[in-house]
Amino acid sequence: MATARQVEIRDGVELSSLDTPLFDGADATKRDLVDYLDAVAEPILRELAGRPLSVVKARPRQQPFMQKNLPEHAPDFVRRAVVWSDAGRREIHYPVCEDRRTLLWLANQRAVEYHPTVMLPDLDVAEGERVDVLAGRVTHLVLDIDPPEGGGFDQAVAAALLVREALAGADLAGAVKTSGSKGVHVIVPVRDLAPPDAAAATRALAARAERLDPDVATTAYIKADRGGKVFLDSTRSGGASLACAYSPRARPGTPVSWPVGWDDLPDVVPADFTVRSAPALLDGDPWATMLPAPQRVPDDVVAEGHEIPVARVAAMHEGKRRKRAAEQG
Repeated sequence: MATARQVEIRDGVELSSLDTPLFDGADATKRDLVDYLDAVAEPILRELAGRPLSVVKARPRQQPFMQKNLPEHAPDFVRRAVVWSDAGRREIHYPVCEDRRTLLWLANQRAVEYHPTVMLPDLDVAEGERVDVLAGRVTHLVLDIDPPEGGGFDQAVAAALLVREALAGADLAGAVKTSGSKGVHVIVPVRDLAPPDAAAATRALAARAERLDPDVATTAYIKADRGGKVFLDSTRSGGASLACAYSPRARPGTPVSWPVGWDDLPDVVPADFTVRSAPALLDGDPWATMLPAPQRVPDDVVAEGHEIPVARVAAMHEGKRRKRAAEQG
């Protein structure tokens, strides 16, 4: 006789297969994911509201994959943002997660990671009309910091502290969180900054941090040029997305991206914060408490950044140059 499918209802959302493993190596069940996201619903929804969302889904015996388009079977209560993709030459129907029902529905779909856009677009358009993400508002600068291959979290911490010093030198302040993977994210709330200027300012701040200790950090976009140093990734701007504060990650043990005080950063490791352990650490919204108020970025920082080539473009040209040199010699 077939076993009845066990179902639980929360906020009108049908949740199923809750006691199955989340994914290989997760050390967590689907219920752990749902319970965690339900516990952090209020603060994580503040991070997701108003932003087109990409999610990473995971299940046992399969590789995790990123999904941007809402499936056709998505319920009507899930808000959609229609964005044109120049790269794919197609429309993408992103979910916009702004309420507990949508968050629970995504969790039931095995959406483990939550990557909202860095820009905050104007979603006040008619149903079905396209949203121009790049015409949105810049709310923060991002420096994504990962240790080199085989390196430790302590190396990412050392580089993040250089970024903090560079920010202080520009009369700016930021907050830091574990990425939930191997490194950290430094977030700098800003105001009155056009998207090209935001990208330029991020490049300048990364370059200033690198100059403070070039033996520790590098802005070299090409991996072969990094020499075992920590990469300060300044490319998370414009239409890019980022795993937000409180987002779980599809990594062994299911860690989460967690806010950390600057003074506490040297004493933590990403594995301290998982979907099973983090809810007990939650007290209100620590990320909102740690984030400084939006700041005006000094003109000299923006001007310096505009003199620095865009990393991906520079790397593409350099790659072509090296290929030609190899073919000729």
